[in-house]
Amino acid sequence: MAFKKKDKFALQLSDIALNLKESAAYFAEYKLKASNDLIIFSNTMKDYETKGDSFIHSIIQDLNNAFITPIEREDILALAMSMDDVLDGLEHTAARFDMYSIVEADEYMLEFVEAIRLSTIEIEMAVELMVSKKLPQMRSHAIKIKDYESKCDAVLRRSIKNLFQTEKDPIRIIQYKDIYEELEEIADHCQQVANTFESIIMKNA
Repeated sequence: MAFKKKDKFALQLSDIALNLKESAAYFAEYKLKASNDLIIFSNTMKDYETKGDSFIHSIIQDLNNAFITPIEREDILALAMSMDDVLDGLEHTAARFDMYSIVEADEYMLEFVEAIRLSTIEIEMAVELMVSKKLPQMRSHAIKIKDYESKCDAVLRRSIKNLFQTEKDPIRIIQYKDIYEELEEIADHCQQVANTFESIIMKNA
């Protein structure tokens, strides 16, 4: 079986992927300058996350009611949930910035966020290829996502090493280390999306 262009699951997965890409772009591009910006930033990311949750709720309902699905229902659900994990991570990290009153992202945070933003672009492109029944072409996007995750692993090592070498405030060390690890976990979630793509390709291509 394969997705039809107007298939409701195709439309829902496309909506989830697009919302994720837009949320990551907002996260990457929003300029923090003052504490008031943190509230706007956190609240807007919460809005993206709430929108994503509504998409997940709809797709679960439809999967429960569907007699036949274009690919295995477990794969549709796994893909939807893994994309949602990325968005949840972004929202959670935005809340951390607000909670810790961090109004200026350092070079390591920016590296993490750019890799995540680029990963969500690859995710959205791969979903569109899947919907268009071009499954083998999804593989190159999955590989790029995994490359970005590997880069984030390296950034995590560098960021924590630098943090312990240069920061003297123990509270600041705890806060920055927490955010670095949160961002690396988001990259891990992106990699899980890539793994799900590869599983779908293997079963259906």
